[in-house]
Amino acid sequence: MQRLRLKADGRIVELRDGCEAPLVPQLPVEQFHEPLSVRNLRLRSGLTQCAFADRLGVPVETIRNWEQGKRQPRGPARALLALVAEAPDQSFAALARSPFLKSG
Repeated sequence: MQRLRLKADGRIVELRDGCEAPLVPQLPVEQFHEPLSVRNLRLRSGLTQCAFADRLGVPVETIRNWEQGKRQPRGPARALLALVAEAPDQSFAALARSPFLKSG
């Protein structure tokens, strides 16, 4: 079983033998500072705003705010978007199995 840790700066690292190793190549912070980059990531995934929000476990208003530039993804959200950008199928599959995103 893979053990992951979310760092305060938004990085996700894998714990291996008590040491931290980067999980994915570090993406520049600026990648998600432009309103269109979250939109482009969503469009590359082939999802509507509602479907993308549902898969990420965030309100659709959050996706709209990111895409319109009213808000910027920060910390854990930026790390999650970096994972989706790097490996969308695996990221969405892991999120679908997560008990934290189950409603009800």
